[in-house]
Amino acid sequence: MLFRSRDRAATVRELGDIIAAAGHDRGNVLIPAFAIGRSQELLYLLGKNFDAWQLRRWQIFLDSPMAIEASTVYWRHAERYDAEALRMRAAFTAMPVLTNLHLCRTPDESRAINALRSHALVIAGSGMCNGGRVLHHLRHNLGRSECHVVITGFQAAGTLGRALVDRAPFVRIHGLPVRVEAQVHTLGGLSAHGDRADLLRWYGRSEEHTSELQSQFRISY
Repeated sequence: MLFRSRDRAATVRELGDIIAAAGHDRGNVLIPAFAIGRSQELLYLLGKNFDAWQLRRWQIFLDSPMAIEASTVYWRHAERYDAEALRMRAAFTAMPVLTNLHLCRTPDESRAINALRSHALVIAGSGMCNGGRVLHHLRHNLGRSECHVVITGFQAAGTLGRALVDRAPFVRIHGLPVRVEAQVHTLGGLSAHGDRADLLRWYGRSEEHTSELQSQFRISY
């Protein structure tokens, strides 16, 4: 199964719809995500749409020590922000920018999340569900039809994430069978990998650089 890319605006709308549906169902939302890049992008979207998605009703968890440290680096380098991100950052004095965002550094903080039966939105690694803290959250929530799992990136064959995307009725987590009753969604518009147009543009630019270097080399030689 291919991970299909889609329009960015449509992807953002779909994420908002998923959160709204999970709120209506009184379930949790689990988002397996890579610690660098994807987690920060998700936090940005949550902050940008905080009111529109009624996120005050939720408890949001960034359950990854690496993602927390990476997010801190992102926060410190505002010189890399675009105008929209700068406007959002100006409204806050420090990270985290979401008033209900919990930064879970310790295992005990992570385990405590699983006591919440509804309105917990959890971003945790690993991105393909092959390890990390997200496995514990999946084990506690996959069997609940009111919960939603949001897949935000390509899932390689043989990974747990791929099994979820392929709608496997059962998966194995920590050696134990877990029935999949939760609703699984794939968001194709958050991919950080270049598409055909990006690759062609990169290739064309690399040829230009090669020609420039060759010309400079001949002149200096």
